[in-house]
Amino acid sequence: MASTGAETNAAATTEEEGVRRRDWIHIAAVGTAGVGGASLLLPLISQMWPSADVLAESTTDVDVSNIQPGQSIKEVFRKQPLFVKRLTPEEIAAAKSDDGGDLRDPETLADRTKEGHEDILVTMGVCTHLGCVPLGAAEGENKGEYGGYFCPCHGSHYDVAGRIRKGPAPTNLLVPEYEFTSENTIRVG
Repeated sequence: MASTGAETNAAATTEEEGVRRRDWIHIAAVGTAGVGGASLLLPLISQMWPSADVLAESTTDVDVSNIQPGQSIKEVFRKQPLFVKRLTPEEIAAAKSDDGGDLRDPETLADRTKEGHEDILVTMGVCTHLGCVPLGAAEGENKGEYGGYFCPCHGSHYDVAGRIRKGPAPTNLLVPEYEFTSENTIRVG
């Protein structure tokens, strides 16, 4: 009977080693498939990340220290014109008096500027009708009937706060996301 017990132990040991070998082969196959899957997914996922040139255009810093009251400057933000205007006290008063008026796209001057910087108006220089660039940001340009901006393509008139007052444009000039990073610098985007 002693010999039978030894044979049973040898069979059990061989069976355990066989299971271990099968487990190792299974783990190696699953590991190889996992590495292969990751090597296929990584390029697919990384190609969706924004490139360096897109990240570089994601924000624009504008120095507003040299803008005089009543003056506008044109900048470029994401390959589109950006108007930055320092409003005069008279323009601020006119815009505030129209806040409760009959506006197609009602927004107050406070909605369109930052608290503490009501004299700085930042808008995209793109007409909301068909995407033309309105006049009024440069010296001597036609500012329209309301003293703000005028789109020569189809005759939209905007007031000093960039709000649509007359013409086919459906909404006000877009105010992009921006913040003051210092007293004289804004970061758009």
